[in-house]
Amino acid sequence: MGCCTGRCSLICLCALQLLSALERQIFDFLGFQWAPILGNFLHIIIVILGLFGTIQYRPRYIMVYTVWTALWVTWNVFIICFYLEVGGLSKDTDLMTFSISVHRSWWREHGPGCVRRVLPPSAHGMMDDYTYVSVTGCVVDFQYLEVIHSAVQILLSTKRTETELQ
Repeated sequence: MGCCTGRCSLICLCALQLLSALERQIFDFLGFQWAPILGNFLHIIIVILGLFGTIQYRPRYIMVYTVWTALWVTWNVFIICFYLEVGGLSKDTDLMTFSISVHRSWWREHGPGCVRRVLPPSAHGMMDDYTYVSVTGCVVDFQYLEVIHSAVQILLSTKRTETELQ
C-alpha cells in the first residue's frame, strides 16, 4: 500500500524535472545564455508532454519524451564539457549567447559567497564592458555550479528512463 506505482513514480520524476528545468531557465535568463534558454524551453515543453502522456496513458507522448531524454542527456554532457573546458571547448567563448552579447553565466558574479566589485574602466569609452567586474571570495566557482545543474538534469533524466523501463 505504501509503495508508489511506476506511473506515480513517473509523475513525481516529471514534476521534479520540470521544477529543476524551470529553476535553471530562470538563471539562464538572468545571464542571457540564449542557447541554454532555447534548450530549456524545449525541455520544459516536452516534459509537460511526457507528464500529460503519463497521466493520460498516451504511449506516443511518452516515446517522444524518451527520445528527447537521450538528446537532453547529450546536451547536458556537452554543457559539462563546455564549462570544464574538455576537448578544446572554452567557457570564455560566446557560444552560449550565440555571440549576441558579452554576458556569461549569471553564477559568475552571483555565486554563493561571491563579492562583486565594479572596477573603474582603464580605457576611455568602454563603460559598458563587463570585464571591469571583479569577483572574489566565491565558495564554489561558477563553472562547477553549472556542472552541478547539468548533472542534476542528467540524474533526473536517467532516473526517469529507468522508471519507464520497469
